[in-house]
Amino acid sequence: MKVMKFGGTSVGKPERMHQVAQLITADNEPKIVVLSALSGTTNALVGISDSIAHSDRESAKRKIDELEAHYRNFVQTLVHSDASLANANAIVTEHFEFLNIILKISFSEALNKDILAQGELMSTKLFCVYLEENGIDHLLLPALEFMSIDANEEPQIGSIKVKLSQLLQQHASVKLFITQGYICRNIRGEVDNLKRGGSDYTASLVAAAINASVCEIWTDIDGMHNNDPRIVEKTIPVELLSFDEAAELAYFGAKILHPACIWPAQHYNVPVKLLNTMQPEAKGTTIQEDADSVGAKAVAAKDGIIAIKIKSSRMLLAYGFLRKIFEVFEKYKTSIDMITTSEVAVSVTIDSDTHLDAIIRELDPFGNVEIDTDQAIVSLVGNEIAQTPDVLKKVFDSISSVPVRMVSYGGSKHNISILIPASYKKQTLQLINKGVFNL
Repeated sequence: MKVMKFGGTSVGKPERMHQVAQLITADNEPKIVVLSALSGTTNALVGISDSIAHSDRESAKRKIDELEAHYRNFVQTLVHSDASLANANAIVTEHFEFLNIILKISFSEALNKDILAQGELMSTKLFCVYLEENGIDHLLLPALEFMSIDANEEPQIGSIKVKLSQLLQQHASVKLFITQGYICRNIRGEVDNLKRGGSDYTASLVAAAINASVCEIWTDIDGMHNNDPRIVEKTIPVELLSFDEAAELAYFGAKILHPACIWPAQHYNVPVKLLNTMQPEAKGTTIQEDADSVGAKAVAAKDGIIAIKIKSSRMLLAYGFLRKIFEVFEKYKTSIDMITTSEVAVSVTIDSDTHLDAIIRELDPFGNVEIDTDQAIVSLVGNEIAQTPDVLKKVFDSISSVPVRMVSYGGSKHNISILIPASYKKQTLQLINKGVFNL
């Protein structure tokens, strides 16, 4: 059995949904299909939720009506028979009645999660109406019946495996299952989610839980490219990556893949394929345990980085000093991307300012704290890249005109990272593309 995940752009238009139906019926292998919300829906639902949170009911109502009109138009092209149109419109009515009802309810975080879940619930139900109209045997498998997270908001892979296996055994004759990405239940049994990009995560978790033959992630790009095609003109798709290489690229900014989706597939050794819904014949990118070669494969950039420098000639070399620094970040559940040290200072980078003020307050007793915002991390990734001759020289020869704030080299054999002002990101990616990849 394989897993196929389709993102928002892949189901964002009726004709795209029609194409997805063709792709999932192209072979006879049993499969679980994971769908995102229609493109733009989650952003619209976030806007509705924000308006309600700020007690702006008029704005929320306007946004609900606009989104409903979009869905009414969508179903008119999605299906054609009177029965199917009636079923599809009934689904739209059901979910928008819920959204209109919540206008009268006091806002809470639990309600917010219920609002955000509506996109995936609607996309899967509407897709199933289309499959039914076309006589394609299938079963809707609600993600809320098996997908769950624990008190730390981490997926409960053991529980997911047991519940999913039981559901599949109950429907052993079914070869095609449709389920929702992104949504889940939390430790209290409430509707929750796996955060942005969580549909990739769902697909990987499902693939791990059923020991799938492959986990296919279908998007609007033909695989992972060696550079960001939105910024750099000449890029090429990378046909093969190891799990470690793909994890580094996803974490450091490659938008095609959710960073968290690598570890379940890697842990259960399920190959992942990144494929293009609009060009299904393209090879795309295969992610597997072993890398096929050494050296630089791709470069990615991560925005919104904050650099924090703690300068203290008195304490830096003291026993336990670094531990105390890290404990501050641990206390506020803020992860560190890069770290460098000198005789008198330690610099770290973070990608969230959520607890920045509190972190600065707690770091202040350790020394002088300096903050640099609007930074970017550019990471060059490849198997054993740190041991590959001349790669470091090529990188720094390429970017000699770029002011580099920090360098991370040797911490991972797959990654060379630099911290630069965000305003230099585009230039840096273009220079590395030419100097390292000769493109």
